[in-house]
Amino acid sequence: MHAVGHMCTSVSLKLTPWRRIACLLLGLFFLSLPLRAGDALVIEIDGPIGPAMADHVQRGIEEAAKRDSDVIIIRIDTPGGLVSSTREIIKTILASDRPVVGYVAPSGARAASAGAYILLACHVAVMAPGTNVGSATPVMMGGAPGSPPAGDGAEGAKDHPDMMDKVLNDARAYMRSLAEMRGRPAGPAEKFVSQADNLTASEALERGVIDLVATDMRDMMRKIDGREIKVAEAPLVLATDHLTVETLERTWREEFLAFITNPNIAYLLLMVGVYGLIIEFSNPGLAAPGVAGGVCLIIGLYALQLLPVNYAGLALMALGLALMVAEAFVPTFGALGIGGVASFVIGSIMLIDSDLPEFRLSPVLIGTVSLLTAGLFLFVLTFAVRAWRRPAVSGNDALVGEMAEVLSWRGGTGTVRAHGEVWSARGPENAAPGDKLTVHAIKGLTLDLSSPNPSQAKEADSDD
Repeated sequence: MHAVGHMCTSVSLKLTPWRRIACLLLGLFFLSLPLRAGDALVIEIDGPIGPAMADHVQRGIEEAAKRDSDVIIIRIDTPGGLVSSTREIIKTILASDRPVVGYVAPSGARAASAGAYILLACHVAVMAPGTNVGSATPVMMGGAPGSPPAGDGAEGAKDHPDMMDKVLNDARAYMRSLAEMRGRPAGPAEKFVSQADNLTASEALERGVIDLVATDMRDMMRKIDGREIKVAEAPLVLATDHLTVETLERTWREEFLAFITNPNIAYLLLMVGVYGLIIEFSNPGLAAPGVAGGVCLIIGLYALQLLPVNYAGLALMALGLALMVAEAFVPTFGALGIGGVASFVIGSIMLIDSDLPEFRLSPVLIGTVSLLTAGLFLFVLTFAVRAWRRPAVSGNDALVGEMAEVLSWRGGTGTVRAHGEVWSARGPENAAPGDKLTVHAIKGLTLDLSSPNPSQAKEADSDD
């Protein structure tokens, strides 16, 4: 028994140093690993909210998850935007497994209309001094979240009280649900919709619509540090005081999407595409106008399907262009062309269905393009009228009024040469070979000739 105990003690003493060395090496290994520096990813909403902005925010939240960012900060300065794009952004925020902080900054910025919905959807809502939030009453389709689908805008609902109530109730409920979800009072938030209420940073803080007022990014990071929130229904304490702040840059795709979804650019692309194809069809084989027109037309149509387009306006534009093209091929001396220009102008005015100035077509652009279109129509019409008045220069009709030389003649009939061709002819009985007669009609394959007037005779003699 003693022997066994002595053996066990001996083995234990022999293994202890190795264990100590292994633990020491393992500790040194873990100490040598670089510690991950925490970071906060800033996503900027700095203009009207459209498809490009929604794409940018969605990519930013996905990027934050990939790089394991501690917090996402959405810096807001927007007049509002499209309902579809705003809802996409809010859905992405609500589905995020990272804390999202909405920060209206810098001083002078605003979270108006759609921006108010986005701010209230964030886990923490912060504003800089000198900023404001609110004015979220739906105006029409593109005005704010909660607006009805295309064709049922609040502007059209003014004449239908039941429809207007439906629109407002939907928007109020949406705003109220976002406020309640984040533990904020629903009453003041709902007034953003029902009364178009607009609050300064201090007023919003006093009424509980936001959580903090911070002068700048570093001040905001310090003030939210240690704040307890819920992310995906789990409690989380924010540790933000020493985080590295990095701003998400826009990709070339997002910049390109923002460029083409500007309604004025989309409209110009559409027109360049249409005119390029018209030139190509009028002059087959040029290639360049057709290729450029096709590319511009496809990009323009892609941009339009991302915007709140009134398809009645688009149809009127297409009808107007079709009528003007028809005028070029089947001249009606203005009837089709004038109707086409009128249809085109009305369609252009109706094309974009939004009350936001940033998503409306410029009246100057519409006027310029319409004048250019009308000018092109007048140019084509002028050439058509000139061509109609000009005598025929080819075919049998071109012989009328020309001189024909008698080759053989007997009893008022014979053969003549006109335009290098030999014709059967009838005319004055006293004509003789070598005489020059005037063609005044063509009947079948026979020319009707008459004696030339003095000026024609003199001209014929001078030609000889």
